Amino acid sequence: MRFGRRRVLGMGGALTAGLGLAGVAGCSGRGADAAAGGAAGKKDEGRITVWSWHGPAAELKSLVPEFNRTYPGIEVTVEDIGNPAIWDKITTGLAAGGQGLADVLHIGVDYLPGYVEKFPGGLADLAPLGATAHRDAFAPGLWQTVSPDGKRVNALPWEANSAGFHYRADLFEQAGLDAEALQTWDDTVEAGKQLKARTGAFLLGIDKPASQADAANFFQMLLQLQGSFYFDLEGRITLDSPESVKALALIKTLNDAGLVSDLAGGWNALMASLKRGTTAVYPWPTWFGGIIEEQVPDEAGKWKVRLPPAVRRGGSSAATVNSTHLAVAGSSRHRAAAWSFVEFVLTRPASQVRIYRSKGIAPALMAAYEDSVFHEPSAFFSGQRKGEVFLAALKAPQPAPRYTADYARALKLVTDAQSKVLLKGADPARVLRDAADQLAQQTGRKVAR
Repeated sequence: MRFGRRRVLGMGGALTAGLGLAGVAGCSGRGADAAAGGAAGKKDEGRITVWSWHGPAAELKSLVPEFNRTYPGIEVTVEDIGNPAIWDKITTGLAAGGQGLADVLHIGVDYLPGYVEKFPGGLADLAPLGATAHRDAFAPGLWQTVSPDGKRVNALPWEANSAGFHYRADLFEQAGLDAEALQTWDDTVEAGKQLKARTGAFLLGIDKPASQADAANFFQMLLQLQGSFYFDLEGRITLDSPESVKALALIKTLNDAGLVSDLAGGWNALMASLKRGTTAVYPWPTWFGGIIEEQVPDEAGKWKVRLPPAVRRGGSSAATVNSTHLAVAGSSRHRAAAWSFVEFVLTRPASQVRIYRSKGIAPALMAAYEDSVFHEPSAFFSGQRKGEVFLAALKAPQPAPRYTADYARALKLVTDAQSKVLLKGADPARVLRDAADQLAQQTGRKVAR
C-alpha cells in the first residue's frame, strides 16, 4: 500500500494518456463549480461517494461511523478504486465533464496540477466552502501546492512525506563511520568508499535503466534539497539548471565510484536488496521506514534514520518529496457535504492520528504531531524517535515544487538522461540540456536560461 502511494507519485502514464483527450478537455466546463446550477447543497445533508485506494480507502471507511455522529444526515460510500486505476478513472470522468465522478477524490501531488490546468472547474473551489480558514494548518509549502494563486483552493493536503536517510547503523559501525556526522553528499561519497571497502555493501541503489517510472526519485530529492525542481514558479523548464546538473553530477560520481547498485526491475529489486543486506542507505521518504520493519523484522536495532545530508555545505536537509490530497469534484451536487467530510478527515488531529496509528500515513496537518505517537521511541530504529526526525523536516520552510501538467513528460526525459549517465557515462550537463530542449519542443514551454 505504501509503495502504491509513492509509485504513483512517480508515474505519469495514466495522466498523459488522459490528457491526450485535449479535444474534449474543454467540455470539463460542464463539470465546473456551476455544474448543479451553482448550488453546493447542504453541508449536513446528502449522499456522497469517495474514491481512494487500498490502505487509505480502508482508513477513510473506518472514520465514517465517527463522522456520522457529527453529520448523521450525510451518507458516505468509500470506494477502493485501486492504484493506479484511480488516475484513469478520474481523468476519464473529468474529460467527460464530471460525468460519473465521485464527490471526493484522493489525488497525488503530481496529478493535481494537470487536472486543474487541463480541466478548468473540474475540481471544486474549496475557498467558498471555508477551506481558507485552514491555510496555516499544514506543513510549509503545501498550501501553495493546493492554492497556487492564493485565492482558489483546489484540494486540501492529506499526506506529507519528507525525504529520509534510512541506514544500516551496524554496517556504518563495522566500517568505523559515523553516519550522523555526514553533513553533505560529498562527505557521504567519501564515507561510501570506505564503507564499500570495509563491508562490501553498496551505499545506495538506483534503477539504472529506468525500468520503472519512479527511477528518478533520488535525483528529484537532490533537486528539492536545493530548493529546485523541473519547472520554476512561472512554469519555465529548469531541467538543465545548475541545481539539476549538480544533482546528476553527484549521481555520476557515486556511480563511477562503484557505490550504486542496480535496482533494475523496480520494487522487486529494491526489496531483494533490502533482504540481502547489500545496501547500506535507503534515501526514501517517511513511509519507507514501515516497509523496512515489515520486510526485515529480524534486523530490529540495526537501523537508524536521519534527514539526508545537504547537497551543498550549509544547505537544507529538509524536503517534502511527495504528498496526497483530497479534492471535491466540481460536478458534485453535494459539494458542501463532500467538503464536510474532507474537513472532518483532514483538519481534525484525532482523525489524522488514528490514520497514522493504523497505516503509518504521515499527516500534513501539523497539529496532529502534538500526539504522543509521533514522539515514541522506536525499538526497530535503535530507540530513535523517528517521528520527531521527520517532524523537523516538515517544520522547515521550503518552496513548493511546481509540478505543472507536463510533469510526466519531464519525468520521462529526466529518467532517460539519468540512464545515459549511469549506463553510458554521459556528461550530466549535456544530457540535461538536451532533455530541457526536448521538453520545450514537446510542450511549447520556455527554458529558464
